[in-house]
Amino acid sequence: MKKLVFTAVACVTAVASAMVAAPASAVEIPTLGGPTVLASGLFLPLSLGVGAGGTTYVSQNALGVLTKVSPDGTSSVVASANPGDELGAVSVRSGTVYYSTNTQDHTASALYAMPVGGMSAPLADLYAYESTANPDQVNTYGFVDLPQACLDQFDPAAPTGPASYAGIVDTHPYASLPLDDAVYVADAGANAILKVGYDGTVSTAAVLPAGDPIMVTPEIAAGVGFPACTAGFGYRFEPVPTDVEQGGDGWLYVTSLPGGPEDASLGARGAVYRFNPANGDVQFVKGGFVGATDLAVSQRTGLIAVTELFGGPNGTGQVSVFHPTLTERVLQIPVTSPSAIELAGNSVYVTTNSFVADATGAPQPIGKVVKLSVSLGGD
Repeated sequence: MKKLVFTAVACVTAVASAMVAAPASAVEIPTLGGPTVLASGLFLPLSLGVGAGGTTYVSQNALGVLTKVSPDGTSSVVASANPGDELGAVSVRSGTVYYSTNTQDHTASALYAMPVGGMSAPLADLYAYESTANPDQVNTYGFVDLPQACLDQFDPAAPTGPASYAGIVDTHPYASLPLDDAVYVADAGANAILKVGYDGTVSTAAVLPAGDPIMVTPEIAAGVGFPACTAGFGYRFEPVPTDVEQGGDGWLYVTSLPGGPEDASLGARGAVYRFNPANGDVQFVKGGFVGATDLAVSQRTGLIAVTELFGGPNGTGQVSVFHPTLTERVLQIPVTSPSAIELAGNSVYVTTNSFVADATGAPQPIGKVVKLSVSLGGD
């Protein structure tokens, strides 16, 4: 039932406002500048990092290239994956850009470090770690409590796979976060957050839990190809981590796609988790997202913005802003197909139009990087 299969900025200035204002009451009213389109014509810009002076680095995942975008809007390709491979998981820290590459069949992946203006060098072989450690083998996915007579109707070699299974060896690094001690990688294939030391040592920082069971209806069973006897039983999908960011509380926050359909056909099942990097303890923060592909966390206010690739009333995308202590979301802003968001100083950067399908269902090279500047009274 794997995984990141992509199927199917008018009010975006409100994102910047929400990320800076206090959650309970707007003590300081921000003055907004923008939005400014820094780059356009991008193909699947699914990951974004912001460096010194507002220089951005954006992945064009399917093309396998890393594009540098200067504050004046000039752009250039600064790194490439092997032909046919994907490039993503972009982040920037202390003059170094980090990114990942992986093969389309998910049998190889690596994390790279590239000094700004310098040459890329491999930092860690992520697939080598996954193939030996397989962190999510502690999870069991698939049907819950199926009778044996129904289990006997499954063919493990069929496209639907076995009725239930432990976490398998898979890799798809999707986001990275360099901190003082290591680079944390959200691996959407491993269903885990990996910790990559600056010496290249890889370990498991946290494993996301299997999703809550989804009740299989006769229609779902028929559509997927499950035996008819599975109707009425729960199915646990895999969690799919898509970003990792640090909060002001020192915990690391993670967006997760729900596995299986990523649109709203089985409900708004995307979620935000957080984990303690000291011990890997994972806690659920908030659910109800559709296509949660990225997040930004304000360490000052605790507000969290989530890009929902298929969110909103029409399923065309939105950015949701919430505070963990509040039940209701602070804002839900329509944004066409947003996939990445970063908060850097008093600016918010968002990639938009990231996956807008043409008449054949294929994505179009119309992605953008949009910047919104924010200033507070006295700034």
